[in-house]
Amino acid sequence: EVHLVESGGGSVQSGVSLKLVCTRNGYTTGRGVMGWFRQVVGQEREGVAGFRVDGSTAYADSVKGRFHISHDNAKNSLYLEMLNLSPEDTATYYCAAGPFTWQTSLLLPATYNYWGQGSQVTVSS
Repeated sequence: EVHLVESGGGSVQSGVSLKLVCTRNGYTTGRGVMGWFRQVVGQEREGVAGFRVDGSTAYADSVKGRFHISHDNAKNSLYLEMLNLSPEDTATYYCAAGPFTWQTSLLLPATYNYWGQGSQVTVSS
């Protein structure tokens, strides 16, 4: 069984940086697809960043140039480095994993089978 656990969220002021960590148990890094999503209460879950085992990545337009997705096979961990945060980035952030595919976008929830419990990020102005 696959377990994804996010950490690293918190309450910060605009302009600062945070790095989210997703620790994966039962899912080997370097296979399939992995991604980060975020959701605000009352809104749909939004794809933020994702990558495939072949190294291809995707980012939402709203975070390009500010967010960076990476992974560490040895630590079985996925990361999301978030720079220059703004109040619009406030949301619950979720880690996701799924089998390799080229058929669906890395930014679509349907691409992923496994989800973490979420980590809250709150950015104040």
